[in-house]
Amino acid sequence: MSDVGTHVKICGITRLADAELAVELGAWAVGMVFFKASPRSCSLAEAQRITAALRRRAELCGVFVNAPMEEIVGVSEQLGLTLLQLHGDEGPSFCGEAARRTGARVIKALQVSGPGDIRDAARFHTDFHLLDARSAVPGRELLRGGTGETFDWRLLAGRRSKVPLILSGGLGPENVTEAIERVRPFAVDSASGTESAPGLKDQSKLGDFFAAVERAAFDSSGESATQAGSSTQAESVRHAESATQAESMTSAESVTQAEPAGAIDQFGDGAPSVGSPA
Repeated sequence: MSDVGTHVKICGITRLADAELAVELGAWAVGMVFFKASPRSCSLAEAQRITAALRRRAELCGVFVNAPMEEIVGVSEQLGLTLLQLHGDEGPSFCGEAARRTGARVIKALQVSGPGDIRDAARFHTDFHLLDARSAVPGRELLRGGTGETFDWRLLAGRRSKVPLILSGGLGPENVTEAIERVRPFAVDSASGTESAPGLKDQSKLGDFFAAVERAAFDSSGESATQAGSSTQAESVRHAESATQAESMTSAESVTQAEPAGAIDQFGDGAPSVGSPA
């Protein structure tokens, strides 16, 4: 992944091979679920292998759902987690205490079904907000992620928070480009959208997902890669026209009256059972 583009968090990792592939493809973070009711629950033994292999290569995220503070602290210390994703009903004070006691940065995950959910996120002064879809399927409203459903991204138009946004909920290779271009999040999160089965990543889907993210990468000016490419092509045309005009002026008048076209550097560097998370 380019440093310029949108970051990628791959969640629901249960195997070292999947984690290594995600990082090789450019993942900013890998998420391991520590909630036994989830079909994507990662064993501590496998999590130890993953964190030992990928330390300093990616953010190591532990996903918890209403876990006791002592459990969160113990797992974080044992694995050396750098991110905590709190995907339950944890309040702002709990999130702050988890950050203080572990030294890890905190992602507060919230479910979205209406504008009130967007406003509610402002209560959490955490390092990141992760916004996921609240299931619209009757009987599945209490599921915590991994549903494969998206929410109405237009709801984010009214978001004013400066907390970096991680967009989640039903993202896969087929829609992540559009999601980035419409929302422009700090990062996107995928669990079910890159799987062959819950907890098992699909190599082809992972590759396609990262390729789709790259196509929508934004530079520092806020333009998408497609927009930037179009602007660069237009600038090249203008550059050529300017050079032609300068040559005409040189031949018709004097060399000092011609302005040679200069090089233009326009663009700079710029993520089941009830309660289960992604």
